[in-house]
Amino acid sequence: MKFKKYLLALFPIFAIALILSGCGSNTEKDDKKTLSISSSDVIATMDSSMNTDVIGSQNLSNTMEGLYRFDGKKLQPAVAKKIVKPTNNGKTYTIELRHTKWSNGKPVTAQDFVYAWRRTVDPKTASEYAYIYSGIKNADKISAGKKPVNTLGIKALNKYKLQIDLDTPIPYFNALVVNSPFLPLYKPAVEKAGKQYGLKSAGMVFNGPFKLTNWNVSDNNWTEVKNNKYWNAKKVRLNKVEYYVVKDANTGLNLYDTNRINRLQQISGDTARQVSGYKSFSISETASNYYLELNQKKYKFFRNKKIRQAISMSIDREQLTDNILGKTGGIEDTLVPTKMSYNPKTGTDFTKEKTLDSVNKYSEYNPKLAKKLWKEGLKETGQKDLSFTILGDDTDAAKKQNEFIQGQMMKTLPGLKISLQNVPFKSRLDKSISGDFDMVVSAWTADFPDPISFLDCFTTDSSINDGKYSNKAYDALVKKSKTTDANDEDARWQDMLEATKILTEDQGAVVLYQLNQANLTKSNVRNYRISPNGGYNLVTAYKK
Repeated sequence: MKFKKYLLALFPIFAIALILSGCGSNTEKDDKKTLSISSSDVIATMDSSMNTDVIGSQNLSNTMEGLYRFDGKKLQPAVAKKIVKPTNNGKTYTIELRHTKWSNGKPVTAQDFVYAWRRTVDPKTASEYAYIYSGIKNADKISAGKKPVNTLGIKALNKYKLQIDLDTPIPYFNALVVNSPFLPLYKPAVEKAGKQYGLKSAGMVFNGPFKLTNWNVSDNNWTEVKNNKYWNAKKVRLNKVEYYVVKDANTGLNLYDTNRINRLQQISGDTARQVSGYKSFSISETASNYYLELNQKKYKFFRNKKIRQAISMSIDREQLTDNILGKTGGIEDTLVPTKMSYNPKTGTDFTKEKTLDSVNKYSEYNPKLAKKLWKEGLKETGQKDLSFTILGDDTDAAKKQNEFIQGQMMKTLPGLKISLQNVPFKSRLDKSISGDFDMVVSAWTADFPDPISFLDCFTTDSSINDGKYSNKAYDALVKKSKTTDANDEDARWQDMLEATKILTEDQGAVVLYQLNQANLTKSNVRNYRISPNGGYNLVTAYKK
């Protein structure tokens, strides 16, 4: 899930204090039913077809329900009665649905899934996430405008029974459809709102554990209240979830210390070091990697492999993670995160496979070789000096990080001049998507715990590939690994390793670090479990 480096600009302390000034008036009984959480930014959209970032994904998970749901690492049935095994050689899923309701009391039907899935892949919707449907029957052809949307491999056999047909087996299908682009939609609400759907809570209906109330897209705080129409409402122990946008770590720490918020998330740098001794301090390893995308469509010199390699080797990632990030980042060699995927036969971490040893050097600090490759690359492209701008977010933490990267490159690479452009998250996301950047600090969180969730982002035709990296051999390996028979796990694993070797040697995107999310959580908050895609399940969370 794209969260594109979502640390953001300072939010005035007095504004947060004003927002939270009423929190202390809650009775103890009410307080135990209300969970207050920091958020690094506003919600960009609540349209599940259009969402691309983890903030929207989390709030969609809070308020909507798909076929399945993660509780920690465990995949559980949700609207589906059970986790289904495919038939027809892995290409057909027949799914019985529970009799559930929307928050307006109307039934959630199989047709609500059909409508939502067709809407997402419809080229008219222009969903950046339509690519994730690849492998579902006719999805690619529909997205390309070559077949009508009603040929998508999903149909309602009756009111509460779905049939999903695939072009080829998808080994990770059940984990895949947990993601927000596969959520159902209530057609009357979508059609009534038109292009404004998902930009305000008024008029929206929900089928998840909570309902979003009195929210508009620009709001810096929002509230979700328990949805009594939710099929599993008896399991939901919270009455209310409050989110507050906290863009400055010191401000967030003050709010946490004064009991205004129960969980402070995404702490980094000096603040992380400062609070590392707290009993409530924890670090969650996430399936999230930060990286640099180089705009190869805009600049010919970024298409030169040696220049990309030199940029990568000029960055001291150990110094970045220790001194700048406060040890909240893990050093990475590949764009696939560690501790996410393991060899089905040997149990070896994907990123630790020996076949990658020969290419990991391209992601390691080596200023001498970086300088050599840089000079060779400039000569090959006919350049003498280069200048470009790094696009990033406007939080204090992001600025410090980007200043460090700027300094590292300019110190090591002769004749290079770099300027920084720090903008709010949504602006940076829009610029990334439109290609309005030279180099941008980006990030990706796994949609499901499989290397393909990362590798698929950098194929030539991927809508997530903002840098426009392209390698035909890489594309072929990724495509092959997505269609390999689920029973041939070893062949698929080897294809993904070979693809990773190409991407790492090419430095199609320059990996920076894996996010190790530092948090402070009050001791009475329980069952706040992180899922493989970095989210958390508030169905089971409560306060003691």
